[in-house]
Amino acid sequence: MKAEQQQSIPPGSATFPSQMPRPPPVTEQAITTEAELLSKSHITPNDVLALPGITQGFLCSPSANIYNIEFTKFQIRDLDTQHILFEIAKPEEQENEETPAESARYVRYRFAPNFLKLKTVGASVEFKVGEIPIHHFRMIERHFFKDRLLKCFDFEFGFCIPNSRNNCEHIYNFPQLSQQLMDDMINNPNETRSDSFYFVDNKLVMHNKADYSYDA
Repeated sequence: MKAEQQQSIPPGSATFPSQMPRPPPVTEQAITTEAELLSKSHITPNDVLALPGITQGFLCSPSANIYNIEFTKFQIRDLDTQHILFEIAKPEEQENEETPAESARYVRYRFAPNFLKLKTVGASVEFKVGEIPIHHFRMIERHFFKDRLLKCFDFEFGFCIPNSRNNCEHIYNFPQLSQQLMDDMINNPNETRSDSFYFVDNKLVMHNKADYSYDA
């Protein structure tokens, strides 16, 4: 196992599809639950943690980001080998754009199969904020394979001063997956999905979605 982890893993890639794939079938109760959240004046961390599966759509609009939070760089590295697995930066000329297109909130990642054998990954992000100070900036990220919850990550960014550029690294401790499950995830590209929910003062202000394949 250790020898396999030391092998070089090709860098991953990301695209921005124009349309999201249809989510896996859900029960009527799940649809009602999501509809109920959309009818609320604001959505809290406890609300999204109670969802039974991946969301059908976005739970807030881009205009909910009144703090002008803008992610400008993102890097993933294997903490055991320090190997860079994925890196992307937003061109400076695209920073400070008006409300982003809906497609910009949905990303499709592609990694090599042995990505699934990693134990600990560091995810570094750089982001800018606008004129309003940000208190209690929090991200909840839920990963599913089809209708199965693989892992839920919960990170605090802390306080951000107005008009600042910030960076931090969050540590992802990946769950140990059975060989059968890894094979299923490799053989079913884009069936592994995630919801990333961002909160300020326990109120949802951003919602991004992604799917993943492991056949690069």
